[in-house]
Amino acid sequence: MERNVGQTDSLVRIASGAVAGLVSIGILANAVAAPPILSLLLGVIAIAMLATGVTGRCGLYSLIGVDTCGMR
Repeated sequence: MERNVGQTDSLVRIASGAVAGLVSIGILANAVAAPPILSLLLGVIAIAMLATGVTGRCGLYSLIGVDTCGMR
């Protein structure tokens, strides 16, 4: 799979993945009042966002034909 996530897109994905991960951990630590299932959901989202941001490859983008590498 070719790289299809541009630099800005990658930075946004990493930042949002980090925030989702921190909120997920906050829910597990009872620092954030939310249902525990939300922690699992946010954890999965965080991992996906961080992975696609770091690798520069997004499977969903490939399926729908999106490429943000050329965008500035």
